Order: sequence, then structure tokens, then C-alpha cells
Amino acid sequence: MALSNNDIIKKLRVALKLRDDDIVEILKLVDYEISKTELSAFFRREDHPHYRQLKDQILRNFLNGLVIYKRGKMEKKPSKEQTTNKLKPSKSIEKNKVNKSELETKESKKPRKRIVSFKKNDKEN
Repeated sequence: MALSNNDIIKKLRVALKLRDDDIVEILKLVDYEISKTELSAFFRREDHPHYRQLKDQILRNFLNGLVIYKRGKMEKKPSKEQTTNKLKPSKSIEKNKVNKSELETKESKKPRKRIVSFKKNDKEN
């Protein structure tokens, strides 16, 4: 038998020892207003006349609010402009840059070393 959204919120309420005030506060963290009387309808038995089915949206908001309630608000990520400013090379690095054309001329002026390989004679061993 699958758990309903009502069962999930009931189990979380018991496991985390949350009161109705706490749940209302948690939902306010994600800008979702609910009264205690509306909330109590979710915790009633299914055969009760004032029972109300908990919708996915309310459960999702509760879970998102619970994360904020337990961990705190998430820090804002720096914008792209701030991150690109941090990654710019310093002026000393820019002074030491060498153009490709300069590099090619410098290499062409250097004498090239010859690599000579020697083979051993098998007869000498």
C-alpha cells in the first residue's frame, strides 16, 4: 500500500517532533500561507467529515520549507560578471605574454640541435 501525502506529512511531523505552529512557520518560509484549522484537516482520519486530502503542491512547499528550516537560506550564487572579474589575469601576467609571431621568430633564431643516434654492432659483443 502506497503512502498518501497525508501519511507522509504525519510521519514527518512525528519524526521531527513538529507542532502545528512549526509547520505553519515552515510553510511561511516559502511564502505559503495556511491556517492551523486548514492544517488540522490534513491530520484527521480519512473517514472524518472534515478530512482533507493533502495536495502535491502543499507537500512540495512543506518539504522545500523544511530544508530552509533545518539548513537555513541558501546563499546566492555570484553572477557571471562577478565570476569573470575574478578570473581575469593580473597585469604582471599580461606583461609576460608573448605573441605567437614573436615566439616563432625567437625560435627560428636559435640554432637547432642535431639528434644523433648510435647503433651498436652486434658483432662487437
